[in-house]
Amino acid sequence: MEYVKLNNGVEMPILNYGVYQIPKEETKQCVIDAIKAGYRGIDTAQSYFNEKEVGEAIKECGLNREDLFITTKIWIDNYGYEKCKNSIEESLKKLQSEYIDLVLLHQPFSDYYGAYKALEEKYKEGKIRAIGVSNFYPDRLSDICLFEREIIPAINQVETNPMNAQFKAQENMNKYGVKIEAWAPFGEGKNNMFTNETLVNIGKKYAKTSAQVILRWLIQRGVIVALKTTHFERMKENIDVFDFELSKEDMDKIKQLDSSDSLFFNHQDPGMVEWFDELVKTRRKKIK
Repeated sequence: MEYVKLNNGVEMPILNYGVYQIPKEETKQCVIDAIKAGYRGIDTAQSYFNEKEVGEAIKECGLNREDLFITTKIWIDNYGYEKCKNSIEESLKKLQSEYIDLVLLHQPFSDYYGAYKALEEKYKEGKIRAIGVSNFYPDRLSDICLFEREIIPAINQVETNPMNAQFKAQENMNKYGVKIEAWAPFGEGKNNMFTNETLVNIGKKYAKTSAQVILRWLIQRGVIVALKTTHFERMKENIDVFDFELSKEDMDKIKQLDSSDSLFFNHQDPGMVEWFDELVKTRRKKIK
């Protein structure tokens, strides 16, 4: 495994195993398998509803806690200063840990200012080793980095893959010392990404799969990655990307696949903001 040094000196694995959409009953074993395969970073979130199972895997995997790097994300329901503080304590309990390596604000909506203040406080207390954001477009990221911000985000986790490469966004992050982390590095297979002719042909050149080519392309760009699979053999395959290097020519070929459009949704679309608002309201009604 290779590591990336964040802006506060903390080192984070460049490949992290994500548990998005993995059912609760499968999460613990999947995380244990991922650790056996060589992953040392685990990426979860409050909205994935499997932090507890990740915590159980951490306890049972056989490694010391300090050998792992755990990321979780605060959901919009828990934004605002007090609610965010309380939710961090709840995540700590579910993860069965005295600290969390990285905590991100999951979406750029609602009272993320108050929530970020809570992250800063927990960071100072030593409950969190690094703080950051997710899905913050360049304007929102600049907003959270400027105006005498006390602690600059270490990470901005955004959709990043060959079809939506985020070159301009990464350039903006670099300006503030924020590392880019990719979610959906494979685009969940959309646009026939795994069978894309360019990626397949480059893979043949290095005796690698198109997925391995994508991961190598991201790594060489300095992009941290969160990726998911529930199959042990695929876990091992995805981590087997440190024994080759793409040429500049091949890096440029993959660069040409970028459309700069999301394969999923646009956070700057008012309709999408309204959808998130309805999602939060519906969830609150269920809790009541």
